[in-house]
Amino acid sequence: MQDQPNEPSMPPAQDLRHRDAVMIASLLHLMSHYTARDEDDRPCVRLASVIERHLCALARLPELDPVLRATCEQLCEKWAGMVDDGMPRPAPKPGFLERIMRGGRLGASPA
Repeated sequence: MQDQPNEPSMPPAQDLRHRDAVMIASLLHLMSHYTARDEDDRPCVRLASVIERHLCALARLPELDPVLRATCEQLCEKWAGMVDDGMPRPAPKPGFLERIMRGGRLGASPA
């Protein structure tokens, strides 16, 4: 009988799944550093919102690897912050005294 070279044994399926999860988590981190930007170099709120929702949905999957779940949760918070920062701020409402001084109604022009 001839000696056959030792073939490398395959790692257990769980090890492969964990390795895949770490690779996906790394990829998500890298992608999050390169956000889509508009012409004024601000994050695109619409895209950030979609990414946030997908990361949150991924993080809720019960069979997801713990490394990948933690990564999705962390990045979901980061993207949510970008969405909050990118949303237009409401115009401040005039105060009570300012309304009285303008004649009691908004938009009323002084006579």
